[in-house]
Amino acid sequence: MNQRTRFKTSSGRRQWLGAAMTLVAGGLVRPVLGQPVSAAAEEAKAPPLPALGSTLAVPPVDLIGGGRFDPAQARGKPLLVYWWSSICPFCALQSPEMDAFWKAQQGRGLQMLALSIDRKPADAAEYLKKKGYEFPAAWASPAWRQAFPKPKGLPVTLLAGADGRLLLAEKGQMFAEDVQDMARLF
Repeated sequence: MNQRTRFKTSSGRRQWLGAAMTLVAGGLVRPVLGQPVSAAAEEAKAPPLPALGSTLAVPPVDLIGGGRFDPAQARGKPLLVYWWSSICPFCALQSPEMDAFWKAQQGRGLQMLALSIDRKPADAAEYLKKKGYEFPAAWASPAWRQAFPKPKGLPVTLLAGADGRLLLAEKGQMFAEDVQDMARLF
């Protein structure tokens, strides 16, 4: 089976991406991505995805470009939390879909918080500006992540319903159809 045939199915693409993310998380491709050893060590100690049905409790955080995410603003509304990095190739493929989803679902009350794990907030801000993304984003500093640790993997997508309980928890790249399907969950 040639490579083109093998990736025609979503499950085939997911298996390939899962293997690639394992290499990234394991630090085997660290020199290519420029990930520091401390980041690889932090990823190795990251908690698993939270369980579906568990409560998502995000602490307040300052937004890139001004403003603040206050968890009270999401009370009684669905909340999408999206962990990303400007150097993550899988995030680069998923982020345009997340931005489009955010724009399309705001009218339904969707709240969103995109959390950058870039080394510096300026790296995240520059990337957002360059790409023209409009979703609410914050730099998740190492100190802030003590209160709300990033689960293992990248990108990580968490969707909580209006009651604050987790409806979806995904690590790794979601494809366009997967992102759009989230709208059926709330």
